[in-house]
Amino acid sequence: MTSRNPEYPSLSLKNKVALVTGAGRGLGRACALALANAGADVALGLRDINSALDLESEIKAMGRSVIRVQMDVSTVKEIQNAVDQIILHFGKIDILVNNVGIAPGNAAENVTEKDYDLTMNLNVKAMFFTSQAVAKHMIAQGGGRIINMSSQAGSITLDDESVYCMSKAAVNHMTKNLASEWAKYNIQVNAVAPTFIETPGTEPWLKNPEFRQSVLDRIPLGRIGKPMEVAGVVVFLASGTASLITGEIIMIDGGWTLK
Repeated sequence: MTSRNPEYPSLSLKNKVALVTGAGRGLGRACALALANAGADVALGLRDINSALDLESEIKAMGRSVIRVQMDVSTVKEIQNAVDQIILHFGKIDILVNNVGIAPGNAAENVTEKDYDLTMNLNVKAMFFTSQAVAKHMIAQGGGRIINMSSQAGSITLDDESVYCMSKAAVNHMTKNLASEWAKYNIQVNAVAPTFIETPGTEPWLKNPEFRQSVLDRIPLGRIGKPMEVAGVVVFLASGTASLITGEIIMIDGGWTLK
């Protein structure tokens, strides 16, 4: 008697629709390209809808459907309008990558209320309300995947980054809470937590030789990460291979947090 073939792991995202916020550059851009490469159609959430034309072209060249949507996540109404537009166009959202975030450095004694509010609003509030807007549709359609962009900073301390570290710790706990609350709807919520990655956002710091070396000294693998190394984990979490994973924060830090 011949046994049935097992269901082998697959990273295919064929027939899935993904929304990536802050998709115009850096990690967001890499995630959008990696998801499209895995087979997903992609909605690009952009603070300026007139940007990312080249990214749109690259995704179309892969044979995927793609739309750009105006999505300044600092405004809850704009979040909702963007999600409504995506649902109208694609009919569903299977995967949400909450990528928007900022990390303005400042000594704790010098942080202003404006600085604090900007960081917490973009890194925490916007992520919550984007997740909420998308989850309502995921609940109706029977499930989905939400992947939050956290940071190693949510688990360690970084001098002159107190508010950023606080915000990423909040992202980690939000991830766990939403994973617990929405598991009954077959919505899996996870986070990825990168170390310093070579992106336009980190370039001003990493081009300083002394700072760069100080980072390398903390990473056992001895190198700065590349955006696709983060995007690869995002694709994994979005795929059927990760079907039993929820509420996890996956470190992509070259071993920084081991010590």
